[in-house]
Amino acid sequence: MATSFTGPVAAEIEKRLREALAPTRLQVINDSDKHRGHAGHDGSGESHFTVEIESARFAGLSRVGRQRAVYSALGDLMRHRVHALAIRAEVPTET
Repeated sequence: MATSFTGPVAAEIEKRLREALAPTRLQVINDSDKHRGHAGHDGSGESHFTVEIESARFAGLSRVGRQRAVYSALGDLMRHRVHALAIRAEVPTET
């Protein structure tokens, strides 16, 4: 089950996405407990996330382009703190 716990990694994900993409809707969901005992679960409780984000900055971008924008905004978090990230990225007119 996903948890609403917001630790330092989740808070940093939210901060970076808000600064880079000015979302009209953003939810950072910690999925780490679903992966307890699996590869990549580092025991910190913050290794696996789902990001649901809606931003006008995604207009004209493909699904891959939107994912790249999210990964770019997160930068080094993806290399050092986050093992897995599911992304649902939409333009406000798509919802």
